[in-house]
Amino acid sequence: MSDNDNVAGAEADSAVSGESELEQLRAEISELREKHLRALADVENTRRRADRDRLDASQYAVTRFARDMLAVSDNLQRALAHLPPEARDGAVPALKAVLEGVEATERQLAATLEQHGVRPIDTKGAKFDPHLHQAVERVETKDAEDGTILGEFQRGYLFKGKLLRPSMVKVAVHS
Repeated sequence: MSDNDNVAGAEADSAVSGESELEQLRAEISELREKHLRALADVENTRRRADRDRLDASQYAVTRFARDMLAVSDNLQRALAHLPPEARDGAVPALKAVLEGVEATERQLAATLEQHGVRPIDTKGAKFDPHLHQAVERVETKDAEDGTILGEFQRGYLFKGKLLRPSMVKVAVHS
């Protein structure tokens, strides 16, 4: 073997070695690029999850507050319901003014709740739905279709389409 053959062989080995090294570097770059993209996707998923958790937490806080306000609304309605119309008509002007103030407060509270997504569940003539109603009393009757709501003990509410509090109702049943 001549020196020229050795040099040519060494150059060929060097070229093969260089190509092999280049391929290794390309593979490493590809692997690092893939890891980088996965890391970016993980960061984005974590951000979305945190946003969703934050929204859920605020919704829960609003839901608790709305439930508490419903108790206030219930008490205002009960106070007004306990005074019959004839007693109201014969009341002294100061008592009438107090009653009008309580009525105005109850209306304003109801309007504010509705403005913020709290809506009453309509039970008048409705069929019993276990997802919206809680049967407190069952009445045997032939005057109404089985499962029809006959009365409401406590109004139920939805918050942005989700059940906030079920309606407590009296339901017709056939014997």
